[in-house]
Order: sequence, then structure tokens, then C-alpha cells
Amino acid sequence: MGINKRPATEAEARALASAIRLRILRLCLDSALTNKEIAQRLNANPATVLHHVRKLVATGFLAAEPSRRGPRGSTEIPYRATGKSWEMDIRESGVSGHHAMLQAFLEEYRPVADAEDTLLTRLGLRLTRQELSELERRLHEVFEDFRTRTPSPGAVPYSVFLAMHRDVSREP
Repeated sequence: MGINKRPATEAEARALASAIRLRILRLCLDSALTNKEIAQRLNANPATVLHHVRKLVATGFLAAEPSRRGPRGSTEIPYRATGKSWEMDIRESGVSGHHAMLQAFLEEYRPVADAEDTLLTRLGLRLTRQELSELERRLHEVFEDFRTRTPSPGAVPYSVFLAMHRDVSREP
């Protein structure tokens, strides 16, 4: 959905072509987390996570907040997602991020797969190029509307994953 999105640079596209980096961005969306907190939530090695955090900071997808005192007097740096990834269109970058996005979704979805408030649906359509553009535009408008809203008190976090692809299995 490249509506009103700027083409990503190769470095930006490469930063987004990693499932763990996409998960880090999601974790840091609502509140700033330190590298240690991110590593704990991902059940990953802090040194490995730090490598990914630095890549996201260098490309502007994560921003460091003021340092704070941690346990035993250590200095901790919390990081927050900037929202920049929503502004990117990686399709023309030459870097494919589709596998990473799907993998990140599956890793985040797995623990809640059987939850009551999980909605899954599939729909097969036949669209002209113009109708496809209209569908993309309208979906983008809905997503943008909800993305820019200020969360209501007590709002529960949800994630939306949309995959739209040409269905070659239905072609003659």
C-alpha cells in the first residue's frame, strides 16, 4: 500500500527486511523500552538485539530517549518507535521485506491464535487495475484514520496484518 508513502532508501528497506527488527518496532510503539527489556520480551540475546536496535536508530525507525538510571546504578537508554516505517514504501527499493513481515506477524500471532477477539478472514476478488487502486486507497484511508487517533483511556493494543496478493492459483 504505497499511497502517500515515499520510496524507502536501500538502507531503510534493509532495516525493515528483518522480522526481529519489525517486532522491535512493534514492542516500542506504545512505550520506550531499553535494550534489555526488548531482549527479555523477545527471549533473545541482548547483544544480538542491540545490533538490531542500532540499525533501527541509524535509519531513524527508533529514537533514543533520555537515559535513565537502571538497577545497581547502571545507565539505561530507552528507545521508542518513531512511526517512520508507516511512511515507507519498500516495493521499489529492490529489497523484499514480505517474508520478514509475514514471519514477524506469525511470531506475534502464535501466542494469541485461539483468542476470542482474533479476527481472520479471506476473500477472493477479481479486480481491474483501477479497482485494485481504489481498494488500496480506501484501506489506506481506514488505516490512516485509526493510526492517527489518540488512544482512548483503557484502550487495548491490537495489531493488523493485511496481505493482498495476486492469486495465481485461480488463473487459467
